[in-house]
Amino acid sequence: MRRMSSWVPIRSLARRHRHRIAQHLLTLSERDRYLRFGYPASDEQISRYAMSLDFERDEVLGIFNRKLELVAMAHLAYAPRPQRPGKAAMAEFGVSVLSQVRGRGFGARLFECAALHARNRGIDTLFIHALSENAAMLKIARNAGATVERDGSESEAWLRLPPDTVSSHVDEAIERHLAELDFQFKRHVRVIGDILDGVAEVKAKIGDAGKGAKL
Repeated sequence: MRRMSSWVPIRSLARRHRHRIAQHLLTLSERDRYLRFGYPASDEQISRYAMSLDFERDEVLGIFNRKLELVAMAHLAYAPRPQRPGKAAMAEFGVSVLSQVRGRGFGARLFECAALHARNRGIDTLFIHALSENAAMLKIARNAGATVERDGSESEAWLRLPPDTVSSHVDEAIERHLAELDFQFKRHVRVIGDILDGVAEVKAKIGDAGKGAKL
């Protein structure tokens, strides 16, 4: 487990989060959409992507801020076919991080979490297909020890994963449990905040009404 001082709560996303996922991706700038998908994805294409996510097969991971906004997410796709002829199928990783929270290591943490998930499911290689100009993504891959090959405007990276262990499964279970607790805490804080804002608004209206009556 990582030290709690550097821990980032990463939550597994499900069908009920499709709207949040779409909203997150639609917030990306035109440049960020291009780097994430390899083409300047339109709003319609992004919405179709969010609606087509297969939560039964794949793993989708997210990081929420205090307002429960999805600020970073990763898609770990377990492709039914091999990405390279003659090779076993690999789990493919894709990530997006909103501009206002970059520089906090969220992309790297999502990559680590995805690698742990793939490892615990018997996958021995994590695969990344990215534009060669996507320096941030390729840096994350290289820092994790991945082999990166460039072919013109596109690059591919492969990270060999060690076999799963009892410890790796325990680590994943603890990460998931703590992330769920963090999300529920943020949700309750938000509900309480909304209630307090409502009370303050009612008090203000009562105060304004009282001043009007005196006049």
